[in-house]
Amino acid sequence: MKQHRNWVIAAFVILLAIAIAAGTSDLWRPGTVNEKGKGYVAVIRIDGPIYGGPDTEALFSNGGNVTSEQLMKEFKMARQDPQAKAILVRINSPGGSTGATQEISEEMDKIRSSGKPIVISMGDMCASAGYWLASKGNYIFATPATITGSIGVYMDYSNIEGLMDKLGVKNEKIKSGAHKDILSMYRPMTEEERSMVQSMVDDIYNQFVQTVADGRKMDEAKVRTIADGRIMTGKQAQDLGLVDAMGNYYDALSYAASSGGIEGENIPVKSYSGGMSLRGILSGEAKGFADIFAAKLAESFSKTLLQSDSLMVK
Repeated sequence: MKQHRNWVIAAFVILLAIAIAAGTSDLWRPGTVNEKGKGYVAVIRIDGPIYGGPDTEALFSNGGNVTSEQLMKEFKMARQDPQAKAILVRINSPGGSTGATQEISEEMDKIRSSGKPIVISMGDMCASAGYWLASKGNYIFATPATITGSIGVYMDYSNIEGLMDKLGVKNEKIKSGAHKDILSMYRPMTEEERSMVQSMVDDIYNQFVQTVADGRKMDEAKVRTIADGRIMTGKQAQDLGLVDAMGNYYDALSYAASSGGIEGENIPVKSYSGGMSLRGILSGEAKGFADIFAAKLAESFSKTLLQSDSLMVK
């Protein structure tokens, strides 16, 4: 039993050291928030499709959430953080929900109104709703081969009525109004319904065009000439005025730092994502993780020792 107890103590010490290292890595990791106390660049990542949903901070989440509530929270924290001198938004997204995108973009507008610069760094892809958000930035970086653009809106639906007829299956429903099943896959859309849906698509499209025109300070008519849903490379987008400069993440980070008045080669950064996610733990960005984990370990350690003692008595 004594050997078992020694193993428990050794395991506790090792895990505690890992927790402390994870929680305090900002002290020794280059370019982190504690460096010289000169402020930092807040880095917000949009990685994947953008959709509406709650802020999730599960212990072993993938750390790559792009829900509207999570991103709104991060932008709000960056705006209210006095040490965040500039915001770098790294976008690698094919697009997503318009409603979620507009919620996020409102928080970006608040940051710009506060006077803090927003710099955009495009990754492999920054298209559709991804570009909607990119257009909210003060300055946009992309690589020559970045896939971007796709300024447009669509709403799709399927019609399997013919297949159902072949299978001898008939769909029936009781509805409160003529258009309640307007996007049903079991019947064709009427001309009146198609006109309704088209007007919705046109309305959202006009909002998209206006957002790009305002953000890029471009004439709306010029935006419409390229807002036909086409995708383009980063270099083509620059030629059309949709991107400001060619450069990678570090080029954008350096520009964001200088925009925020931060000098030096090792640029301090701050991330508000991760929470208690595994990626946040491993990157040292899990806020307060060391304290929380140490407390949990201490509790578990105490219980284990009590159990060991009781076994020894027996």
